[in-house]
Amino acid sequence: MPLKLSLKPGETFVVNGAVVRNGDRRGVLLLENQARVLREKDILRPNEATTPVRRVYFAIMQMYLLGEIDGPAYTQTAEAAAALLAEASTEDERAAVLEISADVAAADLYRALSRCRKLMTAETAGAS
Repeated sequence: MPLKLSLKPGETFVVNGAVVRNGDRRGVLLLENQARVLREKDILRPNEATTPVRRVYFAIMQMYLLGEIDGPAYTQTAEAAAALLAEASTEDERAAVLEISADVAAADLYRALSRCRKLMTAETAGAS
């Protein structure tokens, strides 16, 4: 089953490391095979990785976009996750970090990113 992306005018997304921008009209893109895809709203820039959970997200995002499941990107992710785990103040937060780490170890990076986004949302809500 293809992945259907409905794109806004000018929306940017990444497919297998290539940055792509939609034209000046709404568009629909169908991906017929497996690909590493991130939409603009899910892309975190280096200067935005300002909290422990955002550093974990950024590290996992790099692994995902580069298609790497080991090496320096994995080391960076493991270190960021360990720092986040050490800072976690509740059992729910610790459990979430351990689930993210398990996803990374299983090379299920998109799921790890999804779990990280939930933590980032909770972090933003807690800061308000």
